[in-house]
Amino acid sequence: MKRLCILGIVYIFMTSCATEKLNLSPISSNVSSGGDSDTSKGITINISENINASEITNLISSFPKFSNSALNDEIVSLKYTLQNYLYAIEAGNISGKSKTLKSMEKSYKNIQKLRKYLKKDDDEVLNRYLVRIKTNISVMENAVNTKK
Repeated sequence: MKRLCILGIVYIFMTSCATEKLNLSPISSNVSSGGDSDTSKGITINISENINASEITNLISSFPKFSNSALNDEIVSLKYTLQNYLYAIEAGNISGKSKTLKSMEKSYKNIQKLRKYLKKDDDEVLNRYLVRIKTNISVMENAVNTKK
């Protein structure tokens, strides 16, 4: 009886600690962008194993709504651009990646202008999301640039 109780506790402990965070990534886990081979015409980064890409997709899916509709519209545009950025990297599309980065900067600047209409708490939440997005994009850009 004592062994059964100990095994039950160990089983509960093991199953509760072994659960993975749900991945809501639009890119499936079995898709890669071509492995580790270098090509001069495109970028190669394994997007399905990149933690920063996963973080970006989680940020896209969990971005909060705000009371300012213009801000929400600009956030939708930013989220769409972030998805296109990930798709461009996965496909090795350098020109598409450059276009999405420019579009992302534009959305980012528009969001910064609209922040002045937010309450302090909402502004802090938005700032946390924007900093995390910017950090992950910077790390991914460094990874892409070192792979070239």
